[in-house]
Amino acid sequence: MLQWREHLLRTPVLYQPRTLEEARKLKRELGAKAVYAAGGTLLRTLWENGTAALPEALIDLRGVAGLSGIRHEDGHLYIGALTELSVCRSRGEIAMASPALREAARGIAAPSVRNLATIGGNITCGNGDVLPALLVAEAELAVSGPDSNPWVPMAAWLADRWSSTYDPETIVAGVRLPAASARNELGGRRFEVYRKVGRREAFTPSLVTAALAGTIGEDGVLRSVRIAAGGGSSRPHRLERAEALLEGRRFSAELMSSLSEAVHEEYAPSGDAFATGAYKSKTAANLIAAELWRLLHPREDSPEQPV
Repeated sequence: MLQWREHLLRTPVLYQPRTLEEARKLKRELGAKAVYAAGGTLLRTLWENGTAALPEALIDLRGVAGLSGIRHEDGHLYIGALTELSVCRSRGEIAMASPALREAARGIAAPSVRNLATIGGNITCGNGDVLPALLVAEAELAVSGPDSNPWVPMAAWLADRWSSTYDPETIVAGVRLPAASARNELGGRRFEVYRKVGRREAFTPSLVTAALAGTIGEDGVLRSVRIAAGGGSSRPHRLERAEALLEGRRFSAELMSSLSEAVHEEYAPSGDAFATGAYKSKTAANLIAAELWRLLHPREDSPEQPV
């Protein structure tokens, strides 16, 4: 215990690069001794919980120009990686482009944490609460790394992030979403929802996060269906078999039952000290089926769903 306390009291060396190239060069030279940092909220939690070692050096990305802010460009909404979660929660253009992302940001930690934590940090950890929302929004990432493409689909980046070949020099510089106007060109009633289940009502780490998106045509047929689940330490991912089950189908009670079974079978998270994998899988199935039911059977006194 004494040794661990001495470890916490040690102050890491702070580097403040001005460009992404300089930041990557520092990481290349320092290797595992250094970690990238911005808001630092998750890193601090891991260090204080003893689940990660305090590094010898921090590479502070906050001085790198161009990594903050929100703007429209080329038919997309661009969000810089250093944009705080509190901003993602409050900006109307994000709510229009992705209601699920706005809802995900709203439910992360306490307000004081959201004022520091960044969307890039929540993405980069590989299991952040915003990831299911970004998956169903068909987000792309601006990734700065030796072999990266200018824009990488979220699903492809996650597969790389959780692989054994992930390059530790990689920096997520930003995320872009199809603009609301582009989505509305698809026709029909667009829907996009996000739900989180934690160990208590608010300010809690997630056990299960689920997101659902698509359109309901005037003929009642579901199209462009996207479903994703994650939460806790589980890797978020699209549930493609469940999506295929709904695509091109009309609502029926039998379809809802089949959807719940498909999600339960396809989503296989690991258990932890608070919930078994089977519990998380069943919870995700119930969340997704219940949200689709609600979308297709809105109550007259319920608020209108975002489109």
